[in-house]
Amino acid sequence: MLKITRRTMLAGAVAATAWAGLSVQPAMAEFPEKAIEFIIPFGAGGGADIEGRLLATEMGKILGVSIVPINKTGGGGAVTYTYIKNAAPDGYTIGWNSTSILTTTNIGNVDFKHDALDHVGRVEWQPMPFAVKADAPWQSFEEFVKDCQANPEKFKVSNSGTGSATHLAAIALMDAANCKVTHLPVGIKRRNASVLSGEADAMIAPLTGAVNLTKAGKLRLLALPTAERNAVMPDVPTAKELGYDAVLDLFRGLSVPKGTPDDVKAKLADAMTKAAKSDAFMELATKKGFTVDPMPVADFEALLKDEDMKVQAIMEGAGLYQSKKK
Repeated sequence: MLKITRRTMLAGAVAATAWAGLSVQPAMAEFPEKAIEFIIPFGAGGGADIEGRLLATEMGKILGVSIVPINKTGGGGAVTYTYIKNAAPDGYTIGWNSTSILTTTNIGNVDFKHDALDHVGRVEWQPMPFAVKADAPWQSFEEFVKDCQANPEKFKVSNSGTGSATHLAAIALMDAANCKVTHLPVGIKRRNASVLSGEADAMIAPLTGAVNLTKAGKLRLLALPTAERNAVMPDVPTAKELGYDAVLDLFRGLSVPKGTPDDVKAKLADAMTKAAKSDAFMELATKKGFTVDPMPVADFEALLKDEDMKVQAIMEGAGLYQSKKK
């Protein structure tokens, strides 16, 4: 009896110890439990920065943590995308991407392609209008084309930088119109000023970068190289309406390091979609002219693949393609 009692007591003690060990195991932390870095490829005060910071604020409200915007500029987005690629795949570093994730990877500013990152989804898209100074002699795009064809190489069209989305849209539109122009890569900050000062005759810019000056009567939009008219500028025709096959839109969305867990990406995607449809973000969209159109990751990756082929084709035609994918 004594042996049986001792054995029973020992078994009970072992079981109790095992149960106690299990009970003190810490529960798995639920994402997110700390602040998230929100990396913006372009400088403070521009359209990408304004949109990104507002989206980060709205996503933070939904996720219950701070989402901290950080500007990492350089290389047309190369600095940001390299930073995202090399970050830990834990959901605490996300990148505010744009069409630049295709332009910078195809012009050779990095040694990887867009699929070196994981993606969360698209937030919005917007056209890149062809704009001239309000007192320019051209009242329509057809008038500009006629003048341009009669005077090859005479006119200058500015853009945000060599190989940028605005540069490629300008190339596509001018090629479709059989216009030979000089493309000026003046940078984002000088792009509008170059037209207003007369340094350039026209420019291609994201609608968010031209809408205020257009509403103020300082710029005139002649055409949109996009598939449909824009609600903010409904009187501006698309290039296709005018008979020119040129369509290249600017998109913005979110990317994360490769290997980020699916459940983490799903939470980020849900917060992204809800933030994009928030009153504050929708109000900004209405004011600036971009189209809020959240796209889930599978559709976004298909879009990236299609747009990547389009970007590569334009670059190859212009002698800009220098992909250095390993």
